[in-house]
Amino acid sequence: MTVLRKLGSSDLEVFPLALGGNVFGWTADEAASFEVLDAYAAAGGNFVDTADVYSAWADGNKGGESETLIGKWLKKRGNREDIVVATKVSQHPDFPGLSGANIKAAADASLRRLDTDHIDLYFTHFDQPEVPVEEIIGALDELVTAGKVRHIAVSNISPERLQASLDFSDREGLAKYVAIQPHYNLVSRDTYEGPRLDIASRTGLAAVPYYALASGFLTGKYRAGTTVDSRRAQGAAQHLESERGRKVLAALDSVAEAHGAEVATVALAWLAAQPTVAAPIASARTADQLPPLLAVADLELTEAELATLTAASA
Repeated sequence: MTVLRKLGSSDLEVFPLALGGNVFGWTADEAASFEVLDAYAAAGGNFVDTADVYSAWADGNKGGESETLIGKWLKKRGNREDIVVATKVSQHPDFPGLSGANIKAAADASLRRLDTDHIDLYFTHFDQPEVPVEEIIGALDELVTAGKVRHIAVSNISPERLQASLDFSDREGLAKYVAIQPHYNLVSRDTYEGPRLDIASRTGLAAVPYYALASGFLTGKYRAGTTVDSRRAQGAAQHLESERGRKVLAALDSVAEAHGAEVATVALAWLAAQPTVAAPIASARTADQLPPLLAVADLELTEAELATLTAASA
């Protein structure tokens, strides 16, 4: 039985891998999405991460497709109380930005698509520096007070704005961020390590990193001379051109071989072992892609292995 991890100062307990919902309604249709969600839940998974904008970028989509499919799945399976649902605000074409009015309107729209009466974890997706943190936190607090949101969290934000937000919540006794969703993985460490990590450590924020597998590069399927059929292939393959990327792959191969594990599992296990990290996010288009992701729950790397990977990624 996988041990769930406490999410920061909240009362939420989550599986050590968050299932990314960005593919639902984009590269995974309803049937494939349900298969992935079923397989994740069957393995003990309980933490699904999406955003109101997923996947407005795809031809014919308006945004909200992922939330709608997750809502349908929750209703059909009757398991809403078993799943921690996280979604985000600021990027939906019809609800852009972080004005107080928009945050509240976007939350209502997300609740309708998810077909639920509450969001467990509500993230501000991309900060809007021109909006005072007082307005943002004030609107989020109203949602918590109304019972529409259980806990609030933050994704892409400067350290200064993050600290100002936390300070305002403390000063006024309002809802306070319990988690941060940073871009963070073995080939992108300075996107979190440094001031953001320092603030998270000091204030008890849990980290839920996105791009945990660097758009697929850290699965090990991108190698010199190979071609991968993926929408993200170009972004992932660029890491092969850097010395760090090649060193990280070599270190991952070595550790994976020692454990008889997949490269992706090792990459996620390194991330899951980092300070403040509660659950990395990874997505799967098909249920067949899930096993190496789910295996992070059972893989514990030695201190020496963690040190080898950290040194390779420096």
